[in-house]
Amino acid sequence: MPARFAAPDTPAIPLHVIAQDALEGWLAAQPPKTAAWLRATGFTAALGQAMPVPDGAGGIALAVAGYGSTATRARARFHLAGAASALPEGCYRIESLPPEAAEVEALGWLLSHYSFDRYRDQSPTRARLIAPEGVDAARIEVIAEGESLTRDLVNTPANDLGPVALEAACADLAARHDARITVIRGDDLIARNFPLIHAVGRAAAEAPRLIDMAWGSEGPALALVGKGVCFDTGGLNLKPGSSMGLMKKDMGGAATVLGLAHMIMALGLKLRLRVLIPAVENSVSATAFRPGDILTARNGLTVEINNTDAEGRLVLADALALGAEGAPDLMISMATLTGAARVALGPDLAPYYTDDDRFAAALGAAAARVADPVWRMPFHAPYEAMIEPGIADLDNAPSGGMAGSITAALFLRRFAAGLPYTHFDIYAWQPNAAPARPKGGVGMGARALLEALPEVLAL
Repeated sequence: MPARFAAPDTPAIPLHVIAQDALEGWLAAQPPKTAAWLRATGFTAALGQAMPVPDGAGGIALAVAGYGSTATRARARFHLAGAASALPEGCYRIESLPPEAAEVEALGWLLSHYSFDRYRDQSPTRARLIAPEGVDAARIEVIAEGESLTRDLVNTPANDLGPVALEAACADLAARHDARITVIRGDDLIARNFPLIHAVGRAAAEAPRLIDMAWGSEGPALALVGKGVCFDTGGLNLKPGSSMGLMKKDMGGAATVLGLAHMIMALGLKLRLRVLIPAVENSVSATAFRPGDILTARNGLTVEINNTDAEGRLVLADALALGAEGAPDLMISMATLTGAARVALGPDLAPYYTDDDRFAAALGAAAARVADPVWRMPFHAPYEAMIEPGIADLDNAPSGGMAGSITAALFLRRFAAGLPYTHFDIYAWQPNAAPARPKGGVGMGARALLEALPEVLAL
């Protein structure tokens, strides 16, 4: 079950949030027994440190959580989430938290409760929280639920989350929010002019499909396109085993888009939402597409296949072309697309591409407010020649390896028909556990987008 805040009238333990430079002053104002206990237990107010203070009768009188220093807080996110995991079971009410940090810290507390227990019992955080004063508790719960949906989908292995199960997850979400959903499957993709989606997915046991979900009847139009490659062997350009181990997360773009879509619909944003997910498995069989093939995309552009492991941009291309036909006010794609993006920015930053300076400014400010870091990358026009092979309009995998994330983004922009378009090249995986982010699937960029959309689309 998604984490929820405790009811405001729940009996609660006071939780004092203390920065390191304020510790001595705070201790001096406490009863001598409290100060002596905390000094004896080694409490230094370091970031993530937490300590209950006994009441002398076998209970807890209060608790303290370290808030570190300005320098240590700058190197981390969700500063109280570590304390949430360290405190004993109970209900807590935060004292003395800086108001500008209340929303992010409350979200981090809820996210610290996430555990993926589909295959094994876990030990989730048991310290509950009353929402800090001034925080919109219902909104934070919706955001946490959307993030949990993303994490669950990414963490589920491909034997339980292939194209069929991803379609079912979309159908469940649509039913929950009274959204409309249509799905085009298998050879119908050819009949309906989605040749690249069909080519990538036709070798797998489960038929490829395009999932199309729509919600809302008023306001600006937003199209979200998520890469739904449920497992990526690399195709005939087979990946080595060491590179295949995390490929259950190659549908992380679709998972993140669905998490964001849940947030938008549950919060009732006044917009017309369309979600497009090409769901495939890039597999190997006698029907697999081949290096050297030249395929014609939905919008008529021809694509030379120089590497079957660059399949994500192919399925996105057909979906983007369809999205562009609806002339949305904004189209956004999210995909675990390139290793080059990880080399450039690592696992924690979500790189994105846009030609719109106003959008970039709004997104950057929003990302800082909600602790969901993003980094703008360039649609660098001089690199356009790198994706033009001569024998066809486009090359799906330019040789040389340079600027791999940029050339992939430029490839995708060719299918956006000149409309306002932003592309996210995300990782969708937390390689090492961190506060509020256990090792495994994770959303990237969705919360920043949710925060920015009202300004970007003038909602």
